[in-house]
Amino acid sequence: MILTIVLLSITVVVLGYTTFNLLRKNEKQEDELEKQQVILMSYLAYLNKISDIIEASDKKLNEVDQRGAFKSDDEVGFIFEQIKTIQSILNAFIIKELT
Repeated sequence: MILTIVLLSITVVVLGYTTFNLLRKNEKQEDELEKQQVILMSYLAYLNKISDIIEASDKKLNEVDQRGAFKSDDEVGFIFEQIKTIQSILNAFIIKELT
């Protein structure tokens, strides 16, 4: 009888300790997850800003290209074509919607 009570007491203490330990670890993991979500949201905001800048520069470059102002000069035309190539590469990184 006394042996059973002692064993049950030890079992309760061990299970109580492991439950408390797991709860503490779970709360710590939740805190880390919240920090990571804040960082992720700031990265997404940054990527949205970059995407907006890429779209604006593409729009402006297309306006300049329609006028044909830079095609007459060889050196300027070459640089302009390089800028258009860079812009086409950047257009692949435009993010349409991040939420």
